[in-house]
Amino acid sequence: MENNTIMLSDKQCEELKKFTKSGNHNAHLITRARVILALNRKNKVRTLRINDICEQERISRQALSDIRKDFLKAPSIEMFLTRKKRETPPNQPKITGEIEAKIIATACSQVPEGYARWTVRHLANRIVELGYIESISFKSVQTVLKKRNIVLT
Repeated sequence: MENNTIMLSDKQCEELKKFTKSGNHNAHLITRARVILALNRKNKVRTLRINDICEQERISRQALSDIRKDFLKAPSIEMFLTRKKRETPPNQPKITGEIEAKIIATACSQVPEGYARWTVRHLANRIVELGYIESISFKSVQTVLKKRNIVLT
């Protein structure tokens, strides 16, 4: 059976306490540090119960378990308190520079017969009709035009 007991050295305790009280850190990481401090069993006669720690930190038992596992696997406190950077964004942006250019070109083109001017909804529909993109919301078209200071008149 794996040992899940956390026994921090004085230096580790000080490092975690300093992390929670000073600097500009992500709230998620501060919570992780506080949980490890609460789970520390070294030199403690009475330790907090798991439920008490969960309630105090407003986290689930599963979150506490995950934090404990992460700490025990981490080679150092610094690595434990550093969020891993994502290698790629969760979703690739739908609107590329090429699509932006096509939106702008369409907005600057001749208004279709029967219309007095382009609307963002009509532009969004036209972009899809022309096959530039599979789907696009009028809000996305509006964002592109606003970013480039293009006003539909």
